[in-house]
Amino acid sequence: MSSASLLVELFVEELPPKALRKLGDAFAAALREQLQVQGLVGADAALTAYASPRRLAAHLTQVAGKAADQAVSHKLMPVSVGLDANGRPTPALLKKLAALGVDTGVDTGANASAMPALRRAMDGKAEALFFDSTARGVTLAEGLQEALLGAIAKLPIPKVMSYQLESGCELPGWSSVSFVRPAHGLVALHGADVAPVRALGLAAGRETHGHRFEAAVDPVVLRDADSYAQQLRDEGAVIAGFDARREEIARQLAQAARKAGAGLRPIEDDALLDEVTALVERPNVLACEFEREFLDVPQECLILTMKANQKYFPLLDAAGKLTNQFLVVSNIHPDDPSAVIDGNERVVRPRLADAKFFFDQDRKKSLADRVPGLAKVVYHNKLGTQGERTQRVAAIADAIGRQLGGEALARQAAQAALLAKADLLTDMVGEFPELQGVMGRYYALHDGLPADIADAIEDHYKPKFAGDTLPRGPVGVCVALADKLETLAGMFGIGQLPTGDKDPFALRRHALGVIRILIEQDLPLELEWLFAATRVSDEKTAAQLADFIYERLSGNLREQGYSAVEVDAVISLQPPRLGDIPKRLAAVRAFAALPEAAALAAANKRIGNILKKAGGGVAARVDAALLKEPAEAALHAALAHAGAKADAAFAQGDYAASLQSLAALKAPVDAFFDGVMVNVDDDALRENRLGLLATLHAAMNRVADLSRLSA
Repeated sequence: MSSASLLVELFVEELPPKALRKLGDAFAAALREQLQVQGLVGADAALTAYASPRRLAAHLTQVAGKAADQAVSHKLMPVSVGLDANGRPTPALLKKLAALGVDTGVDTGANASAMPALRRAMDGKAEALFFDSTARGVTLAEGLQEALLGAIAKLPIPKVMSYQLESGCELPGWSSVSFVRPAHGLVALHGADVAPVRALGLAAGRETHGHRFEAAVDPVVLRDADSYAQQLRDEGAVIAGFDARREEIARQLAQAARKAGAGLRPIEDDALLDEVTALVERPNVLACEFEREFLDVPQECLILTMKANQKYFPLLDAAGKLTNQFLVVSNIHPDDPSAVIDGNERVVRPRLADAKFFFDQDRKKSLADRVPGLAKVVYHNKLGTQGERTQRVAAIADAIGRQLGGEALARQAAQAALLAKADLLTDMVGEFPELQGVMGRYYALHDGLPADIADAIEDHYKPKFAGDTLPRGPVGVCVALADKLETLAGMFGIGQLPTGDKDPFALRRHALGVIRILIEQDLPLELEWLFAATRVSDEKTAAQLADFIYERLSGNLREQGYSAVEVDAVISLQPPRLGDIPKRLAAVRAFAALPEAAALAAANKRIGNILKKAGGGVAARVDAALLKEPAEAALHAALAHAGAKADAAFAQGDYAASLQSLAALKAPVDAFFDGVMVNVDDDALRENRLGLLATLHAAMNRVADLSRLSA
């Protein structure tokens, strides 16, 4: 049988929109994988996944009608076991052949002449018997049946439904089916021929259905596999491809925005665009508007309620400010769209009115007046209430502010921290938890608080995700650091550490937030001091928390493009001030490019091993009077000179210059190891030479552990 394109479609009731794209891609990928395993599809076959609200489908090119036969070689057993001294088959060999379904034509004691041809070949050190046969390739009908059932079983279904089969389509022994949504049709076409497969109580055919109301014909009778998308578009009024439908919606949104006014643009939200794409089969974008009076409400509230509740696309002006216009993606194309427009405008009005009501009501009570209410909100049963937590965060923010900017900054940071969680008790945040912090800023400004404090209330959650902005001012920096450190210290203190992919308190995100703020703001704060200010409960917890932060930092730096060697060299020292780390990494990279780097890194590793074998506690101290060999005296002198330059550069934060100063030590270090025995019998000489190496080791490893650069 020749190859042709294959089309498989499951026609179902409306699928969950947030899972549609994933379901469509998974169905198509699993189908191809299963067919490839059976030899029906080659690696160069083109796969197209289709997913609309009422269908999952896959189109594959170059699908064979029958898989090629395969030569199969079965290893049976050693010749000494399978044949007796006279060359006759043993009972063990006959039993093995029977298990493979081979007709030997003889009983146990018969002549070997009736046996099927066996091949003798060396297998390791012994000769073995092999039976060669040809395995028949599966037909498409056989292979597709197995592949289809396998693909359905592998679907990442968020929640399974069980439903009764329709009368007339029930298979023997079936009474109900479990699937993501009830299935009503199955199409399987190989070229123009129907592939006789069954699934979910349905027999495959060539009929599918288009748009509920606007299809030109129903059912849509598919001519062949390759006409699927075109027939659905022309006859069924459906854009079957998820990506094609998404692109069409994006095109219409941009076009409608231009028509609505100069400089207007729809809000950018990939998740919303994906969800709307999963809700419509034939998109039609329409422009609507609401009363301007609602624009007095913070635009974040209006945008959120339009997006989350109505799946609308608000229109923004060139400055990013919300207008009173929005776009709707309809699933129908009426000649007169006024009824659709009026209906959507009528639906959104109460939503916006609710937001305005919440905003007006919330402003009747100041944030400061809400703070006592936090004492009634449980934060964690082992860590107390939000009120108690707020006091802890305020104390940490005060300490950080005092360190960074003195009394004035400390006072502002503490005030912002005390108010930062108060908006959790407002009606608006109760309705839209995503607005916590955002509404706190608006209410703080309404209360007459300075902009620095209002901004800090919003920004103390930042950064919320990878690539998010940092707090915009020093007050926000203090409160954001304090909030994240308090969370980390509290959760680590009660043993609530992340495990595997489980991180219910988002501690990894909090740690990365601390890292980003300390590094990108280049703050003169050391981790040990921050842990003390946070009152980390004990040394074990502090060590666990430090390791956790450095692990997150190590991974983050690798994602930024630093090599594993560079990162390990710096992070292995656990530099106390994270703001220094980019400069240390740059210094390591510059040092590694020097011609002396490889030899010094190897020497550093050798020195570390010598000191380790000597047993810890070797003091970095040298008695010049005990420097007997010229090479050790020369190294001591070179180290004094180069070390002084390195120390001066290190003190000024010029880590690149500090490391490069050490390049002058290559020759004296090489000469030392060539001409000086460290582990001599004389205790005084041995200890002095170990002290010289310890001094050298300390000087070389201030910026980074150079031994990590050794291959």
